[in-house]
Amino acid sequence: MPPAHWYTGIVTDVSDLAPRTKSFRIKIPEVQQFDFKAGQFITFDLPVGEKRLQRWRSYSIASAPGDSNEIELCLVHFEQGLGSTYFFKEISIGSELKFKAPEGGFILPGEIDHDLVMICTGTGIAPFRSMIRDIFHRNLTNRNIHLIFGTRKAEDILYLDEWKELSNSLPGFRFDIALSREDLNELRTGGFRARGISGNLHSGYVHPIYLKQYTVPRKDVHFYICGWSMMIDEAVENLFGELHYERNQIHYELYG
Repeated sequence: MPPAHWYTGIVTDVSDLAPRTKSFRIKIPEVQQFDFKAGQFITFDLPVGEKRLQRWRSYSIASAPGDSNEIELCLVHFEQGLGSTYFFKEISIGSELKFKAPEGGFILPGEIDHDLVMICTGTGIAPFRSMIRDIFHRNLTNRNIHLIFGTRKAEDILYLDEWKELSNSLPGFRFDIALSREDLNELRTGGFRARGISGNLHSGYVHPIYLKQYTVPRKDVHFYICGWSMMIDEAVENLFGELHYERNQIHYELYG
């Protein structure tokens, strides 16, 4: 097996997505088009330790494939996380980052002939943003796409304007948002109501949403799940053990 190719990227933009979450745009000057599949990740070699397990940090690409040599990451800052702390405290526009070629099999099938239900929490939304934007840009399917996103508070919702726009411009796309630490009544009577997503908001966690909406197993739907291990374990148990979907209808990727 040939050795992995390593790239040097230059940070072109750093912007806030939420109080503890930022977007990092990275340009790869050595290529005109950076090739990857929607849903894949890249692994950085960061100067945060001596051993490879300390230095190497993998993050999903949040942008869609295209004819550009720029990619986008969506990272949340964990106080004890060596990688995210380095990004948040040391990286700025013009910084150089070393990373190896894209990897990962958490990708869309070659032909999308079934509905897609994408379940995620926090920055686990990154690969799904890449997938959904890729579907939209290349008109890959006319099947339904249902994004279920969970986070703590309204201020932590990621890419909300994009989901609202896609719900109008991408046929079959819809989204639901679960907020585990928010009073929905206060949101709906406050300024947040003007953002027009009152009907898309739910109190609690992501699991009740798909449990209520996909109670009867169907052969023409596949579930994609991305998040922490506890969330994934519960979702797989619900879908496979309780609702009796087939294993080949459930796909997941762990982060963190």
